[in-house]
Parts: sequence; C-alpha cells; structure tokens
Amino acid sequence: MEIRRIAEVLKQGQPEETVTIAGWVRTKRELKGFAFMEVNDGSCMANLQVVLDPQVPDYDTLVQTINTGASVVVKGNLVPSPGKGQRIELKATTVTLYGEADPQTYPLQKKRHSFEFLRTIAHLRSRTNTLGAVMRVRNACANAIHRFFQERGFLWVHTPIITASDCEGAGELFTVTSLDFNKLPRNKQQEIDFSQDFFGKRAYLTVSGQLEAEIMALAFQNVYTFGPTFRAENSNTSRHLAEFWMVEPEMAFCDLNGDQDLAEAFLKYIFKFVLDHCQEDMEFFNQRIDNTVLETAENIINNEFGRITYTEAIALLEKADRQFEYPVEWGVDLQSEHERYLAEELFKKPLIVSNYPKDIKAFYMRLNDDDKTVAAMDVLAPKIGEIIGGSQREERLDVLENRIAQMGLPPEDLWWYLDLRRFGTVPHAGFGLGFERVVQFMTGMGNIRDVIPFPRTPLSAEF
Repeated sequence: MEIRRIAEVLKQGQPEETVTIAGWVRTKRELKGFAFMEVNDGSCMANLQVVLDPQVPDYDTLVQTINTGASVVVKGNLVPSPGKGQRIELKATTVTLYGEADPQTYPLQKKRHSFEFLRTIAHLRSRTNTLGAVMRVRNACANAIHRFFQERGFLWVHTPIITASDCEGAGELFTVTSLDFNKLPRNKQQEIDFSQDFFGKRAYLTVSGQLEAEIMALAFQNVYTFGPTFRAENSNTSRHLAEFWMVEPEMAFCDLNGDQDLAEAFLKYIFKFVLDHCQEDMEFFNQRIDNTVLETAENIINNEFGRITYTEAIALLEKADRQFEYPVEWGVDLQSEHERYLAEELFKKPLIVSNYPKDIKAFYMRLNDDDKTVAAMDVLAPKIGEIIGGSQREERLDVLENRIAQMGLPPEDLWWYLDLRRFGTVPHAGFGLGFERVVQFMTGMGNIRDVIPFPRTPLSAEF
C-alpha cells in the first residue's frame, strides 16, 4: 500500500486515478445520504475532501465513529470536484479508522483558538493551520540554510552542547551537574566543590558554538554550526526563549566587510527559498497574521541593505523627532526601539550597523585603530530589530590577552583559544543568527514561542 502525500495528490493527481492517502480528519459532515470528510496530513495547508457513499464497507459505523481529530487511511478514486476552490476530491472505496477522537474532549474543534491556549496543548497544536504553516516554513528555512552554506563549500560542524566556557561573558548560563543536591560536596570556603562533579569542573549548556567554530575555521577555512543553544535569561517577552537554535558561520581570511556581504547574501537566499517553496503558507500568513509579510520578504530579497556605523546611527537617533523610552548617547547599547526606528522608519529596509563601542561588546571582537570601537556588526530588520550579530575576531595575541584581562576573564579557561593566535593565526570573522527570530520575522508571528514546536521559557518546560 503506497500512501501518497495530499500536497502531491492535489497538485498532480488526475481524475479516475486510484490513490491511498492517510491523515487526520479536520471536519466531517453528512449531506443527502453521503458523508464528507476533510483530511489533512500536514504536507500542505489544503485539505483533501473525501466522499463516502453508503456502499463503502462499514459505512454506518464509520460515520458514527469518525470525528474531528480521528486518524484515517483512505483508498479510493479521484474525481473532479463540483465544489469551489478544489480541482479534485477522493471518492472512497475503503476507509480504515486507526484512532478515534472523542468530540467531547478533543480540544481542537473547528473554531478559532488563541495562540496562548494552543501553547497549553503543544502536543496537538501543530495540527492547526497556523502552526502547520509555521512548521513547514521553519523546515524550508532550515533546508535553505544548509543549501546556502553547502553550495559555497562550507563545512557543517557539530559544536558541543556542554561546555566549560561562557562565550558571551554574560553569565546567563544553565549549569550541568551530576552532583546530588541533597549531599553537595563543599570546599574549605563552604563553596560547592565542582572538582567532584562529572567533568571535574563547573560545566554549562552552551550559549554559542562560536569559539569552537573558530577552531574549525582555522583548519577548514569556512564552516558553520546549526544547533541548539541556551540562555538562562529570565525574560518573559515575545522575543526570548531559554532554548533556541543558532546558525553561526565562521570564515578564515575574512574581514568585517566580507562578514557583512555574507550576512546580506544569506538573508536574501533563505527568504527567496522560502517564498519559492512555501508560497501557499506565506500567502496564508499575509492574509491572516500580518498583511506585510510578502512585502517584507520582497524588501529583503530585492533591496541592497543599508550600511552605517554605530556612530552614524547614534547621530541619526539623536536627531529623531521623537522621545525614546531609552535615552540615546554614544556608548549605550542600541535597544529594540532604536533598531526598529532605524530599519523601519528611517531606512525602510534592512540595515547593517558596524563598529560598536568596545565596552558594550564581547572580548573576542577585533579592536579598531581608534581604540574605542570594535569591528562588530548587527543586521537590523524592520519589525524585529537585530536579526544577525557578528564581528571580525581579534586575531592578534597581545591585543586579545589585554582584552581578556580588561574584562576580568580567567585566561586559563581560554588557553586553547589563545593558542589559535599563537599557531597560524589569520584574520577571521563570523556571525550568529537566531533561527527562531528569522522564522518569526518571515511569518509575521507575534510571539517567538509560536515558531518552535516546544518552547522553553521561565517556569515552563512542558512537553
């Protein structure tokens, strides 16, 4: 029994063709002695209408037991559909009911549900139109990311999820331990003795694979990571998750300009790929979620990104005819309201801001000749703010050692990172893209928790 996907049947199926499909019933109704089911298998937004006439084996039992949410396998013949908006439908010859769904308790009946409610039933919400479309776009976006880098000869590297270093120096880390909380070992200072832990030292869930990607770039030249990262940041906002996926390319023999060029080409590529492969889903988002989704995608694909320095950005913000919640002056980190004003209202397209003050950026970013700024860059997008953050890395051993000392980081923890500057150092650069941020941006979804199957947020680790 060859089961065909509904997306392929709707696109290529021909009248009088015999097919077998499988999926979940979205609706069922009876009319003039016949039963009609709308079946969806997740392969596309559209349902396939299945017609049951009384000649189908066990017709009466099936009509009584098949309800919204039930799973079925249907074999039958395709026929032209008299209904509007559908070319063909399936006239069933046999129907196998695999799993019933009690209409009294099944929570996804045919009505509108809030996204907040759907998060409480994350094990079922992917059966809805919106979440189904999100997951197909997410899949296409991931496919595009791999294609982009593989076509350019990048090596996909798997960086560790458990690490002993804090890449960002932010301290927002989840500790990984095998110690018994009821009998924690302590040293003479009554601090927890992590030397007795599994790794013999304190270990964390990674906040970034960047430092390890640098190791690999200095052997393979161009590499990228694509994997889960974690932040123990107590932020209950529509833009933050405790567990999310990051894409981090790293390029040897590359400077800040090359980094910016790659970031722009990268975003254009993945947006075009998703538009080409998820047209129906993107049109759904444009109609139901945000009527600028398609316009925004075309804006990304067809416009050259703006490029200004941080200093120029501050000057533009200071001249803005508006009162920002967070005051603007040289040296402050740009907030989302500043980033969105620049990209959305001033430039009206994606914008790359570069050369940020060294005091608000990480130790590994290359110090510029002015001794005040570093070769960092952020890609700002309309409606969301920062979508990519990157930099040229500091390849000079003495300068890097000074930066580590100035920021109070223990150099002994970064001995291997410093070795990269001792043995065959080269200029290199890279950036990080929050995968869920870009899916949220593509789809126009208002909350980042609705673009990942099982969101991890403060006080929530369900499913």
